[in-house]
Amino acid sequence: MVKDNFRVIVIGAGMAGILAGIKLKEAGYSNVVIYEKADRVGGTWRENTYPGLTCDVPSHHYTYTFARNPDWSRHLSSGGEIQAYFERTIQKYQIEQHIQFNMEVLQARFDSGCWHVQMSDGSSDQANVVIAATGVLHHPAYPNIEGVEAFEGDLFHTARWDHGVTLEGKRVGVIGMGSTGVQIISELSAGGIDVSHFVRNPQWIMPVENGYFSQEERSAFRTDPKILSDSMDFEGYTAAVERYTEALISADSEGGRAMAQACLDNLEKNVAEQGLKEQLRPDHQALCKRLIFSPDYYMAIQRVNAHLVRSDITRIETTGIRTNDGVLHELDIIALATGFKSDQFMRPMRVIGRDGADIETLWSVRPVAYLAISMPDFPNFFMLNGPNGPVGNFSLIDIAEHQWGYIEQLLEQLTSGKYNEISASEEAMRTFDADRIAAAKSTVWYTGGCKSWYLDASGIPASWPWTYSRFVDDMRRPQWADFDLI
Repeated sequence: MVKDNFRVIVIGAGMAGILAGIKLKEAGYSNVVIYEKADRVGGTWRENTYPGLTCDVPSHHYTYTFARNPDWSRHLSSGGEIQAYFERTIQKYQIEQHIQFNMEVLQARFDSGCWHVQMSDGSSDQANVVIAATGVLHHPAYPNIEGVEAFEGDLFHTARWDHGVTLEGKRVGVIGMGSTGVQIISELSAGGIDVSHFVRNPQWIMPVENGYFSQEERSAFRTDPKILSDSMDFEGYTAAVERYTEALISADSEGGRAMAQACLDNLEKNVAEQGLKEQLRPDHQALCKRLIFSPDYYMAIQRVNAHLVRSDITRIETTGIRTNDGVLHELDIIALATGFKSDQFMRPMRVIGRDGADIETLWSVRPVAYLAISMPDFPNFFMLNGPNGPVGNFSLIDIAEHQWGYIEQLLEQLTSGKYNEISASEEAMRTFDADRIAAAKSTVWYTGGCKSWYLDASGIPASWPWTYSRFVDDMRRPQWADFDLI
């Protein structure tokens, strides 16, 4: 089949959808559309705009390999800079004409050899292939706290930050101690805002510096690609990611012990008052949850305008939050840093495959996919950053690029006319998932004594449970025996 006649629908114009659009164009696919439910690109970097938003991956590694950015201002980039980078990238590669905004996909149904897609505005489309690039963290999770509706101040999820609300002179409460909560507390505390951090379970914090790139450095990056390449230290970064994944597999590995010690030293050396130090001491192993990287949280929470609250929340009242020690913490603003529903992926979109196969049935226990990319009986439906793929303190752009290299090989089999339908076989996915679950039960996520968004409804870690190098090897080429090829 000629690529010009080969219709590809990409769902989502975040990091992965932009990647798919650029790579499809580069490979000669011209009949491509990217449906985006919002009014602009960016995904999580569009949705999240809270104060202090910062990526925990080094700036020069959180870029597409083909679109390096010499102008990052800091070693760890702000959300606004990353959003601007994606907006510049779609213009540079001229893919905006392929994007249709404010078009949410409600249903994708496979019938008579192609995908029939229905949109929120009532229109429909058909395609040979659907690429789901909907992301992992885009459905906010709201806590079940009594009295939320009674609060008379401003209350919102951090992924829906209300910038119309003035913070100066206000008392702000932040619920949750993931990376989001920590970043907000650090930013508001430094700005002199009276802020209370409601923490049920303290987390380990990895120390990190976030310096600025000088004008001289940025000028050198622009004029000499070798200087930029050398500054990125690809080998060192890859080794660090490998070490990190080895630490997840075994807390007793060299990397696991070193990272745990670094977190412990950070707490011991940077929190002066013993009582506060004990309140901030986690009750689980380091890496059991996604590590928080912060240069300044411990400093921030020790300021006189910052207050750590460890008592559990009983309810929200008209003027604030009452904790189970009976104290009413009077507040003007409550920010819910309570994370996302990480098991949703493309849902609530309905996906119906061959012979009526329904994704809700397939995912009735947990979201599953062969190598995070393909599912049995859902032919020509491929995912970027799908279920059980690598998610951690490393660049998801890098992960998505490896996945795209794999998907591109599947597409070549379809456009060559060799096959009309490609999907993982039932046996291959069942074997992969059984191996994944067995491996996951040996990871620190499972053995480390904590609950986190990495765990599925059955308490099984949902992320890739092997090393980064194994992932890279698995993405090099498809094992065609693992696919139903029609």
